Amino acid sequence: MLTGLKNAFRIKDLREKILFTIAMLVVYRIGAHVPVPGIPFGEMVDLFSGDNSVAAGAMSLLNLFSGGALSYVSVFSLGIMPYITSSIILQMLQSVVPSLHELAREGEVGQTKITQYSRYLTLALALLNSIGYLFLFKGYGINFNGAGAPEIIFDILIVGTLTAGAMLIMWIGELITQRGIGNGMSLIIFANIMAGLPAAIVSSAAEGTMGIVITAVIFVVILCVIPLIVYLERGQRRIPVQYAKRVVGRRMMGGQSTYLPIKVNTAGVVPIIFASALLYFPAQLAVFFPGIGWVQAVAGALASGWINWILNVVLIVFFAYFYTSMVFNPDETADNLKKQGGFIPGVRPGKATAAYIKNALNKITLPSAIFLALIAIVPSIVFSFTGNQLIQSFGGTSVLIMVGVVLDTLAKVESQLKMYDYDGFFK
Repeated sequence: MLTGLKNAFRIKDLREKILFTIAMLVVYRIGAHVPVPGIPFGEMVDLFSGDNSVAAGAMSLLNLFSGGALSYVSVFSLGIMPYITSSIILQMLQSVVPSLHELAREGEVGQTKITQYSRYLTLALALLNSIGYLFLFKGYGINFNGAGAPEIIFDILIVGTLTAGAMLIMWIGELITQRGIGNGMSLIIFANIMAGLPAAIVSSAAEGTMGIVITAVIFVVILCVIPLIVYLERGQRRIPVQYAKRVVGRRMMGGQSTYLPIKVNTAGVVPIIFASALLYFPAQLAVFFPGIGWVQAVAGALASGWINWILNVVLIVFFAYFYTSMVFNPDETADNLKKQGGFIPGVRPGKATAAYIKNALNKITLPSAIFLALIAIVPSIVFSFTGNQLIQSFGGTSVLIMVGVVLDTLAKVESQLKMYDYDGFFK
């Protein structure tokens, strides 16, 4: 590992990408601590630290995904979720809207247009969220004013600042993806999780001897789970492929045996992120109706409790299949094999090969999706009985996202190192 890091900094292009990524994440964390003008800090602390039902339910979920930025209404209070929500909507629309589906198959030009649509949708969602937060905080008696200016001036300033902050986060994420290493969206979520970890550890250990014991047990369990997650992320189902011999010019090509690698967890951490985003969406809607009890109750129920657990399992399994079908098309794979003269031994080329690959994909997707679901909900169930903040902040979902992001980032750095004939991280 240390040798891989040393080699990564020897390559100028890779070193610049790593340093650029770190710089962008630092900028993001600085923005998460820059408050919006006119914020009454005392009232905001009371809202999130008291026994308020909103803060205990839906608002705690919103604050978690913003890396704690929402609790003091910083410039980046909306976090990355508007961008994730817009990405989910557009990816689902690609399956039902023919024009978007064709656009996605046009390569780089089509993806550029879809990215532009995602930006517009992110702007609309960020604007709605900003207005919703303004009404929410006012509904709980928090007034934003100062310097004797009219209240409407501060309302416009807050909405504009929060919306601009969300768009700036989107821009930072895209810059990291284009000019840095790894997926910018995933790295920002990773930074949010890590930002809340020290405070969660201190809060857990401060509960006395029992708190220290629970903290130690949590870390032991995490250390035991991480190898299982790595095993799942690196696992492959290898389908044997044989290439027929053919004459190209004066040379005999083909005839070799190889395999078609299919990742056991093809969807990665995306199902958990998408499921969390959808369960987070009712909490977004609830901010528009702070005075309606049943709306807040529904948002709180979806944010925690047995309803949240059941929906989490269902949504994670659904998105595991959905996203796998988006990134891996058995029909296209079978067609490409046929064009290249490849075939699976004992399986006819064409539709039979596509059906064989699809069946193999379904068999490995279900157990991996169930594993993801268990990793996501078991810590939530334990938290409901113990109330330990470390379990909530650094539970199975957080560990899975962090491990998945780290492995994905290392894989990208690994590929860069291999290009320059350096040894990578994975031996």
